Amino acid sequence: MGEIDIATLVSHLVIYMVVLLLAISAHEAGHAWMSYKFGDDTAYMLGRVTLNPVAHTDPIGTLLIPIVSFILGSVGGALGSIPLIGWGKPTPVNPRKWERYALANVMVSIAGIGANLIIAIVSFLILKSMLEFGVINAGNIDSGLLKPVLILFQYLIFLNVSLAIFNLLPFPPLDGSKVLSTFLPESFGPVFQMLEQYGFLILMFLIYVGVVGVIMRPVFIFVNYLLVTPWF
Repeated sequence: MGEIDIATLVSHLVIYMVVLLLAISAHEAGHAWMSYKFGDDTAYMLGRVTLNPVAHTDPIGTLLIPIVSFILGSVGGALGSIPLIGWGKPTPVNPRKWERYALANVMVSIAGIGANLIIAIVSFLILKSMLEFGVINAGNIDSGLLKPVLILFQYLIFLNVSLAIFNLLPFPPLDGSKVLSTFLPESFGPVFQMLEQYGFLILMFLIYVGVVGVIMRPVFIFVNYLLVTPWF
């Protein structure tokens, strides 16, 4: 691993995985809870209305790929260009049980995004408060307990914001495509069927060529600006 500090890499990876498990669990639990509120108890009966990561973890998408991507990203070089991606076990829903289908489809789809945004906003307010009142000085933390605390909240904010933005993209199987399909006429059905077949490949291509990064970068810059700019 060359110049990489193994201890630092492991500590950052542990924090990253804890945050990722929380983010994915909250996202999937949000879908399950909202579907239950609209009359579908499928996910509820399967124990998916919970923040327990065991209920939402996909061994490949939640553990293997994120861990490998994180390590390769830390290595840098050509391997470092591999994007950090991950997903949870899909939340099962039965739309036939929903009351007010169109509204339910939108609300269930955005519930996971909403859960991620809530975590990001709460984390932002906590970290901003610590920065404003001098509990943490982001520019002068070399060691001790405060450094992992800073890293934890940075991951909580930016990882949850990333998941929220990413899932808003209108490509199956992301949540944005389900919201969009609610408002488009039935004549667009064949287009969505094609996207369902090739949506994942399209997403991987957009990530690889940097389109997703271009979309997210202004949001990250704005959030970082809010964090470092004094409010008082």
